[in-house]
Amino acid sequence: MNDTFKALADPTRRQIIRLLKERDMTAGEIADHFAMTKPSISHHLSSLKQAKLILDERQGQNIVYSLNTTVVQDVMGWFLEIIGDRKPEKE
Repeated sequence: MNDTFKALADPTRRQIIRLLKERDMTAGEIADHFAMTKPSISHHLSSLKQAKLILDERQGQNIVYSLNTTVVQDVMGWFLEIIGDRKPEKE
Protein backbone atom coordinates (compact mmCIF):
# COMPACT_ATOMS: atom_id res chain seq x y z
CA MET A 1 0.00 0.00 0.00
CA ASN A 2 3.05 2.30 0.32
CA ASP A 3 3.21 2.69 -3.48
CA THR A 4 -0.44 3.69 -3.43
CA PHE A 5 0.04 6.44 -0.87
CA LYS A 6 3.21 7.66 -2.58
CA ALA A 7 1.31 7.89 -5.87
CA LEU A 8 -1.62 9.69 -4.24
CA ALA A 9 0.69 12.22 -2.59
CA ASP A 10 1.24 13.99 -5.92
CA PRO A 11 -1.45 16.51 -6.98
CA THR A 12 -0.96 15.77 -10.70
CA ARG A 13 -1.58 12.08 -10.11
CA ARG A 14 -4.68 12.84 -8.08
CA GLN A 15 -5.95 14.97 -10.97
CA ILE A 16 -5.26 12.12 -13.42
CA ILE A 17 -7.35 9.83 -11.20
CA ARG A 18 -10.17 12.40 -11.22
CA LEU A 19 -10.03 12.51 -15.03
CA LEU A 20 -10.11 8.72 -15.30
CA LYS A 21 -13.05 8.61 -12.91
CA GLU A 22 -15.05 10.36 -15.64
CA ARG A 23 -13.93 8.14 -18.53
CA ASP A 24 -11.08 6.02 -19.92
CA MET A 25 -8.45 8.04 -21.80
CA THR A 26 -5.26 7.73 -23.82
CA ALA A 27 -2.04 9.31 -22.57
CA GLY A 28 -2.47 12.09 -25.15
CA GLU A 29 -5.97 12.88 -23.93
CA ILE A 30 -4.71 12.99 -20.36
CA ALA A 31 -1.76 15.20 -21.36
CA ASP A 32 -4.15 17.71 -22.96
CA HIS A 33 -5.35 18.61 -19.45
CA PHE A 34 -1.88 19.58 -18.18
CA ALA A 35 0.78 22.14 -19.01
CA MET A 36 3.67 19.66 -18.91
CA THR A 37 5.59 17.46 -21.31
CA LYS A 38 4.29 14.09 -22.46
CA PRO A 39 7.30 12.32 -20.88
CA SER A 40 6.29 13.88 -17.54
CA ILE A 41 2.75 12.58 -17.98
CA SER A 42 4.17 9.15 -18.83
CA HIS A 43 6.17 9.21 -15.59
CA HIS A 44 3.00 9.98 -13.60
CA LEU A 45 1.08 7.24 -15.42
CA SER A 46 3.89 4.79 -14.68
CA SER A 47 3.74 5.63 -10.96
CA LEU A 48 -0.03 5.17 -10.94
CA LYS A 49 0.31 1.83 -12.76
CA GLN A 50 2.99 0.66 -10.32
CA ALA A 51 0.62 1.49 -7.47
CA LYS A 52 -2.10 -0.44 -9.35
CA LEU A 53 -4.38 2.60 -9.21
CA ILE A 54 -4.82 2.57 -12.98
CA LEU A 55 -4.92 -0.10 -15.67
CA ASP A 56 -3.75 0.11 -19.26
CA GLU A 57 -5.05 -1.74 -22.30
CA ARG A 58 -3.81 -1.60 -25.86
CA GLN A 59 -6.56 -0.72 -28.32
CA GLY A 60 -5.12 -0.67 -31.82
CA GLN A 61 -2.35 1.94 -31.92
CA ASN A 62 -3.35 3.47 -28.57
CA ILE A 63 -2.98 2.53 -24.95
CA VAL A 64 -6.12 3.39 -23.03
CA TYR A 65 -5.90 4.05 -19.30
CA SER A 66 -8.71 3.37 -16.84
CA LEU A 67 -9.22 3.66 -13.11
CA ASN A 68 -8.65 0.43 -11.18
CA THR A 69 -11.71 0.73 -8.99
CA THR A 70 -10.81 -2.38 -6.96
CA VAL A 71 -7.66 -0.78 -5.54
CA VAL A 72 -9.37 2.58 -5.06
CA GLN A 73 -12.13 0.82 -3.09
CA ASP A 74 -9.51 -0.97 -0.99
CA VAL A 75 -7.81 2.34 -0.14
CA MET A 76 -11.13 3.99 0.71
CA GLY A 77 -12.05 1.02 2.87
CA TRP A 78 -8.77 1.40 4.74
CA PHE A 79 -9.45 5.11 5.33
CA LEU A 80 -12.98 4.41 6.52
CA GLU A 81 -11.69 1.72 8.85
CA ILE A 82 -9.20 4.17 10.38
CA ILE A 83 -11.88 6.84 10.79
CA GLY A 84 -14.31 4.31 12.29
CA ASP A 85 -11.71 3.18 14.83
CA ARG A 86 -11.13 6.71 16.05
CA LYS A 87 -12.38 7.32 19.55
CA PRO A 88 -14.27 10.55 20.24
CA GLU A 89 -12.27 13.22 22.03
CA LYS A 90 -13.16 13.96 25.66
CA GLU A 91 -14.40 17.44 26.39
